[in-house]
Amino acid sequence: MKNSRRQFMILSASSLAVATAGTAFAADPMLAETDAQAVGLGYKADTTKVDKAKYPKHAATQKCSGCALYKGAAGSAAGGCQIFPAKQVSGNGWCSAFAAKA
Repeated sequence: MKNSRRQFMILSASSLAVATAGTAFAADPMLAETDAQAVGLGYKADTTKVDKAKYPKHAATQKCSGCALYKGAAGSAAGGCQIFPAKQVSGNGWCSAFAAKA
C-alpha cells in the first residue's frame, strides 16, 4: 500500500506542476508543520528534526532545496513546492515525498 500511496503522490505532484506552471510562489505564506497535508507527509521545516524511527530512509542531507519538486531559487531560504500549492517550504525542510534532483 505504501508504494501505491507514493505513486499517487508523485503523480499528483506532476499534475500540480502542470497546473501551477508560471505561478509566482514568492508571495505565498510559509507552510506550517501543523498543516494537515504537511503532517501526513511528515514535513519538518528543519531536516534534522525528522522522526528517524518513522522515516528510516531519510538522510540529513535530504533537504527541500535538493528536491525535484522544490521551486525556490538555488540557495534560497524558502520557495514553492509542487506538493504544497500556494505555500512556501523551508529550503532546509523535508517531507516523505522527497525526490532527489536529477
